[in-house]
Amino acid sequence: MPTRPLDLLDLPTVYRYRSAVLSLDSARALTRGNPLSLASLLVRLDPAQRFYTAIHVADKNEHPPLLGGITQAEEETCARLSFLALSETFAEEALLALLDHLTTQAGSWGVYHLLAEVDEQSMLFPMLRKAGFVVYAWQRIWALDGIAPAKSPRYHWRKARPEDLPAIQALYRHIVPGLLQTVDPCPQQAEGMVWSDGEDILVYVGVRRGPRGVLLYPMIHPDAGHIAEGLCDLLHVLSHRHGDGVHLCMRSYQAWLEPILHDLGALAGPRQAIMVRHLVAPLREEAAEKAGPEQAWARPATPIIRSQSVPPPIKIEIPENGSIAYYR
Repeated sequence: MPTRPLDLLDLPTVYRYRSAVLSLDSARALTRGNPLSLASLLVRLDPAQRFYTAIHVADKNEHPPLLGGITQAEEETCARLSFLALSETFAEEALLALLDHLTTQAGSWGVYHLLAEVDEQSMLFPMLRKAGFVVYAWQRIWALDGIAPAKSPRYHWRKARPEDLPAIQALYRHIVPGLLQTVDPCPQQAEGMVWSDGEDILVYVGVRRGPRGVLLYPMIHPDAGHIAEGLCDLLHVLSHRHGDGVHLCMRSYQAWLEPILHDLGALAGPRQAIMVRHLVAPLREEAAEKAGPEQAWARPATPIIRSQSVPPPIKIEIPENGSIAYYR
């Protein structure tokens, strides 16, 4: 079988491909670095994360092998295509076979979406389209190292508290388009920083931390004022807690904030497409093997059925009083 889970005998290949990694998960790349580094491999021991890494080896070694990995955080309902490691002479059919294998594994975890973040000028962009991925939104990563933190903050930033969660979720529903809410899920925990006017929370910033840096995910209400000053104050707060680089992920539905970042001196990265491949639940067979949390060396589980995510049928009941009740 040309595509299989990675095992210990493949470690020399992993070492050779460290410099050929194409990251498709910006948060993991910016906060944890190269997914094939030793530090990243050790993170796979975290029980709150699922990891799976596969290798495609062509029959009769006609082409160099290809590597790819997927991840799923405990609180997420989707899986992420973490990286691909390709040779310069890879075959298109080999890459498509690897992507199909990784999609099958993601489906065996019970998720309904596989996400990838790819530069729109990358040669992977058309390949992911051929593999069944579609563009749902765009984003740009901004480096904030060029912005001077405020010396004396004027706006009150504080760590989000559990009682802030309903307001944060309301802000999310106001800002994130409905089409994207299935793949960009609503926060389920009050983690990050909030800035309120005393009554309502107008700005929430999710904070993703790692040994390589910090990545911010802002949700800013259009009625919020003094955004530039508020961001400088936030950097002042973060500079006392983290010594690494700070980046900000700006999604296309908040692109109106980009001129503010530019004027502050932030450095814009290339535009990235947020691509999604839709899955359905896997068929569970009695004898099917179930992959463990990493177990990056485990066998892939039962294949999935590909579909267009058709919703379950609607049942209709007509009670004696003549009214019609609809429910799923």
